[in-house]
Amino acid sequence: MLPSRIPIVHSDPDILGGTPVFVGTRVPFQALIDYLEGGHPLDEFLEDFPSVTREQAIAALDLARDAMLDRVPAA
Repeated sequence: MLPSRIPIVHSDPDILGGTPVFVGTRVPFQALIDYLEGGHPLDEFLEDFPSVTREQAIAALDLARDAMLDRVPAA
């Protein structure tokens, strides 16, 4: 797994108009979410976007999970 201090996804106005993409690629993070929501396995996403590593994809999903859990109010 990638260390948490290494950026996984970033937004740059010069890359796809600021759409959040995987660092070092032009692959939008939303593409990963769309694949998974569509019922496609992670391996299919990685085959279709070989510039994204498995470690990047998993780390991005971990960050998204953590961000969502941080926003859930305590019961």
